Amino acid sequence: MPVDADIINNAIRLAVAPVFLLTAVAGLLGAIVGRLARIIDRARTLEDQLEEAPEGRGTRRAMRELAALRRRGQLTNASIALLTLCAFAIGLTIILLFLGEASSVRVGRSAMVSFLGGVGAFLLALLCFLIETFLATRILDFRALEEPRPPPAPREP
Repeated sequence: MPVDADIINNAIRLAVAPVFLLTAVAGLLGAIVGRLARIIDRARTLEDQLEEAPEGRGTRRAMRELAALRRRGQLTNASIALLTLCAFAIGLTIILLFLGEASSVRVGRSAMVSFLGGVGAFLLALLCFLIETFLATRILDFRALEEPRPPPAPREP
């Protein structure tokens, strides 16, 4: 099969376009993995506190927070899986576009399906990320702002 430089040049140009989506996926993956690490660290801290604390009100609150952290972790893991699937589908799209342009193989429909699948996985990952951030803010407890603070103790000379 003779290879024409113009065909290869056009194939590379066509196949590089989806790479920009891969850049977005990589950036979002970095952010989400960071959130997962923070969720895991907080859960470990709470578990350590629960082991040392006697049964009481603080224990119930810690258990509720652990349950919320579990749900957030599940959403974060789903987002990571969807982003990985997206990256795979976009990589497959790049290969198909390059092969379709550089050879006589007809890959138009396959490239379209893999690209749309990748974009769909990206959108679902964003939805999981959005829900996780909503859950993260629901955990916040601002009761300390509502409760009156005792006046500071007088200083001794």
